[in-house]
Amino acid sequence: MPVLSRFYGIVIRMYFQQSEHNPPHFHAIYGEHMAAISINDGTILEGELPNKALEMVLEWNSMHKDALLKIWETQEFTTLSPLE
Repeated sequence: MPVLSRFYGIVIRMYFQQSEHNPPHFHAIYGEHMAAISINDGTILEGELPNKALEMVLEWNSMHKDALLKIWETQEFTTLSPLE
């Protein structure tokens, strides 16, 4: 699973496989926590993150929503800037 971004100990990844299911989402990993996050509305589809990490991930998602949807649709890997 390619890494799209890293910030504050959080790693953002997205699967690049034909079998990956909808809705468009990415995976956020923070220590032993992992969550699949919907790109469109920021809901947690699976897993969990501590509140502060989730807040940062949702802010990052809003910054990169268009780029994330493009990556999902084209499956062309690109890195995205971290949250600063």
